[in-house]
Amino acid sequence: MRETLGSKWFRAVVLVILGVFTAVPLYVMITSALKPLGDVQNNFTWWPTHFTMQPFIDIWSTVPLGQYFVNSLIVSGISTVLSVLIAIFASYAVSRYRFKGRGIFTTTVLSTQMFPGVLFLLPLYLIFININQTFGIQLAGTRTGLIITYLTFSLPFAIWMLAGYLDNIPKELDEAARVDGSSAMGVLFRVILPVARPGLIAVAIYCFMTSWGEVLFASVLTTQDSRTLAVGLGGYSTETNVYWNQIMAASLVVSIPVVVGFLLLQRNFVAGLTAGSVK
Repeated sequence: MRETLGSKWFRAVVLVILGVFTAVPLYVMITSALKPLGDVQNNFTWWPTHFTMQPFIDIWSTVPLGQYFVNSLIVSGISTVLSVLIAIFASYAVSRYRFKGRGIFTTTVLSTQMFPGVLFLLPLYLIFININQTFGIQLAGTRTGLIITYLTFSLPFAIWMLAGYLDNIPKELDEAARVDGSSAMGVLFRVILPVARPGLIAVAIYCFMTSWGEVLFASVLTTQDSRTLAVGLGGYSTETNVYWNQIMAASLVVSIPVVVGFLLLQRNFVAGLTAGSVK
């Protein structure tokens, strides 16, 4: 049906409003990062009275931002790699094989996304404490424990999403490769995975972004040495003062890896989400 003039104007107005709601907070964050602290706290202005790069210098000395940055990269990177690797084999089995308990497995994987994360916070903490008391393995307060925690949340979604993507790949490709003498693993790595690259990238981006910005579990299951960026940003506030300009500057800095990665892989990310959402 031909779009009417009224619907075009309505769509334009809605897009402008959404754009303003998105752009204004981003503008305030950028300009606040370029202001002295007094211009942010005492006399807020929409345009800085004078620009300064000092907040971007001070963020590294006020708190150990470099250490938090490294912790976030290690935790997010390892949890993402493990989620994608395990999801590859699990989703391939779910998509290509019919085995006993397949329906229960897929239902269980999907049902884990129904519960809020806070519901698992105390049980996970108690599990880590019991593991430490029984086996002497320290998980609570370490990056290893946080990686395992993020893996338990990102892996079910990764399996579900990647299995939906693999279902859209014709099974005739598997059969042709089998005729040529390829094994099951050969079919997976030589035929399926090259075709499923957009889906793999979409899953990897989702897992990384989920781990990178997570606050709840990182605030409970980490210590000063294993703290991540999402929690470490709270170090710019004290009992007597809040360094808003440094908080805004640090927020911009820690957003760079995610924004750059998303822009570089945006096309594959959208293609993977679209293909994996339908069967």
